[in-house]
Amino acid sequence: MSVHIGAQHGDIAETVLMPGDPYRAKWVADTFLKNARCINEVRGMLGFTGIWNGHMVTVHGSGMGMPSLSIYANELIRDFGAKTLIRIGSCGGMQNSVNIRDVIIAMTASTLSTPSRSIFKELSYAPCADWELLRAAASAAEQLQVATHVGGIYSSDVFYDERPDLNEQMTRHGILAVEMEAAELYTVAARHGARALAILTVSDHLVTGEALPSEDRERSFVDMVEVALSAAF
Repeated sequence: MSVHIGAQHGDIAETVLMPGDPYRAKWVADTFLKNARCINEVRGMLGFTGIWNGHMVTVHGSGMGMPSLSIYANELIRDFGAKTLIRIGSCGGMQNSVNIRDVIIAMTASTLSTPSRSIFKELSYAPCADWELLRAAASAAEQLQVATHVGGIYSSDVFYDERPDLNEQMTRHGILAVEMEAAELYTVAARHGARALAILTVSDHLVTGEALPSEDRERSFVDMVEVALSAAF
């Protein structure tokens, strides 16, 4: 057990998928894993471990935002031996070439700040994905014929953004999408020698104003999870 994860030794796999929503973790476990069992429910943050294609996999919620994800990523790696962490979640598109339902594979994650920022002092650290995971995810998406974009994203500190000027500059500089967790995941994984990747479904669009209806989200999220699982193994 750790401070925020009530699992026992051996309950958590070396490969962990991390959706933000704990109930999405349950949906992933129920939909994709065999013999899935709940291994954590401390503070309502659900985690499940089961089998996918003969491989042990854990799906564990991260909560919203980088401070919350940082807690779980640190404990999963440090206290339970997780070696591969893949964020699966939604994002907002920031380029006209990106469409609703497309999948984004995040090569880099720009940010104004993360919980790890104080470590680097004056250094502007550039959080990036694990290359082998990224390459495997891109290959899996191509084989599954999933509409995919690979490139930089933005990890925001806030959901209700008041910086249209910043959004304009990110769009201008090719940032594909915005979400709230990947930059800290990449930083924590690098610090502890683990592999990390963020695979995201575009659920809304900051430029066009489009949004994915709730009834259509499940099918789109299936594509993202299939890419993530294929990439991990």
